[in-house]
Amino acid sequence: MHTKSHQVFIQSQNLQFKTQTLTLDPSQTLTLHNLKLSLLPDNLNPSSFYFTLNGKPLKDSSFLPNPQIAPLSTLILQTRLSGGGGDGGATGAESRDCYLNMYAEKKPDKIDPHEQRLSKWLNCSLSNEPLKPPCVIDRLGNMFNKETLVEALIGKKLPKEFGYIKGLKDMINIQLEVVPSEGLGNARFHCPVSGLEFNGKYKFFSLKNCGHVLSAKALKEVKSSACLVCYKEFEECDKIVINGDEEEVLVLRERMEEDRLKVKDKKRKVKHGIVDVKGGDKVAGKIKGNGKVENVNGVSNGGSKRFKAADMVPANATKDVYASLFTSSQKNKFKETYSCRSLPLGRN
Repeated sequence: MHTKSHQVFIQSQNLQFKTQTLTLDPSQTLTLHNLKLSLLPDNLNPSSFYFTLNGKPLKDSSFLPNPQIAPLSTLILQTRLSGGGGDGGATGAESRDCYLNMYAEKKPDKIDPHEQRLSKWLNCSLSNEPLKPPCVIDRLGNMFNKETLVEALIGKKLPKEFGYIKGLKDMINIQLEVVPSEGLGNARFHCPVSGLEFNGKYKFFSLKNCGHVLSAKALKEVKSSACLVCYKEFEECDKIVINGDEEEVLVLRERMEEDRLKVKDKKRKVKHGIVDVKGGDKVAGKIKGNGKVENVNGVSNGGSKRFKAADMVPANATKDVYASLFTSSQKNKFKETYSCRSLPLGRN
């Protein structure tokens, strides 16, 4: 009995041929593995390729002809992806949700701690761009490019983490010393006194009065109440640590809140007409437009009543004699002339 032969088509996108026609003889048995060997060059590994039919992968042990492979079917020879696949565990007809769920929660990449620390000392805390003059710090020691920070304030685009920055009064201009061997394109800074690099390995302070940035080592070794660069006087509270740790930032935050409470208290006193009289207690009075205070109890125009010896004469004492004990109570009747410069009797 004569068995009828049938044909199948073979396609490949990764090899030189596009489509081939294969005539199958039912009297001969052929596996897909043998078919791959006949199609692939010697320099290619057969295990890196597999056949699919209607999107489903076929095992290499499958025989040809096969009742599952109808005449004029198209077998596609595909490349197996590196790392697995094409072995029956995944097909093109499956849902992609399983793959999307794998990447739904992306794990954060590992960041080099050294690079992260260096970035804080060389880049703007707001834009992460390289620091370039003019630069400023806030009251907590974070560094910014001044232009970037001002634009964010004007456009009201400042992140919540920097919400305590309300205006220019919360910025402190700083002066960074550039290392001479480095250009501005790859700016690196250092202490102008000790030469320590501005890279996060050492502690640095900014002086509020002048803005010079000095290392803690320089301020410790050269003990002075004046800036080591411009010789401007400063106090301990004028030192702001740059990129400090949690405890240092907490101290700066408490100091910032105290300063703001003092400003609010001062504004409240001015609003309600409460002023401080030098050398006396707090008194209340009406403040004129020129800033002077009138109708203050015992005070006229911010000054205390002048002491007169004649008003405090003890009992059984003569007024003139008691007043003569005080030089301010007796007017000078002697007038110096051109011809006589000597002092009168009683004054030498």
